[in-house]
Amino acid sequence: MTEPKTHGRPGRWRTGAESRQRILAAARKLFHEHGYGGTTVRAVAAEAGVDAAMVFYFFGTKQGLFGAALEMSEHVPPAIESVFAGGLDGIGERMIRTVVESIERSDRAPLLTLTRSAATHDESEALLLEYIDREFTGRLAAMLDTPDAAERAGMVAVQILGLAVARYIVRIEPVASASVDELVTRFGPLVQHCLTGTFTGAHRPA
Repeated sequence: MTEPKTHGRPGRWRTGAESRQRILAAARKLFHEHGYGGTTVRAVAAEAGVDAAMVFYFFGTKQGLFGAALEMSEHVPPAIESVFAGGLDGIGERMIRTVVESIERSDRAPLLTLTRSAATHDESEALLLEYIDREFTGRLAAMLDTPDAAERAGMVAVQILGLAVARYIVRIEPVASASVDELVTRFGPLVQHCLTGTFTGAHRPA
C-alpha cells in the first residue's frame, strides 16, 4: 500500500507496512504503561516517529488503534487451546499456568492491558468483558453439563482477574513475587473447584 506524501518531512512517511508496525508497537507500549485514558493518539504518533494523521489514516479512531494493538502474540492462541484440549480434568492448574506465563512472556498480553484500562474507561471495560467471554468463560460454560454453568464460568473469571490485578497492577504480596509453580499450586485448585466442585446452598449443581 502506498501512503500519502507530505511536504517538508522527507523520509517520515515510510512504506505502509513498516509505519503501521511502528505505530502498533508504540501503541502497545503506551497502552500497557498508561491504559486507554492515559494514552493519546498524539503520544503514540510521537513514540512511533510519525504524524498523528498517519495513525488516523491506518486505524480511524483511538478505539480502532486500541483494538488493533491488542492483537495477541503468536504463542497465546495455542496456549489457550491447550487449556481446553485436556478437558475438565486438571483444567484449573492449566488455566492459571497459561494465563500467568502468557502475561509474563509478552508485554502485549491483552488481559493485562485491558484490566489496566477498564477501571476508568467504558470502552475498555466492554473490550475486557468481550475478551474474557470469548477466550474463557463462554468456552468454559459450554464444557459444563450443569444448570449453573454460566455462574461457575463467571467465578473462574473472578479468580483470573483477581490474580492478574493482585500480581501485576496492585502487586499484593506474596502473590506478586510468587513463582509460577506456586501460583498454579494455590490458585489452580480454586479454579478447579469453581468448575467441578460441589457447592452448598441455593445454587447447588444438578
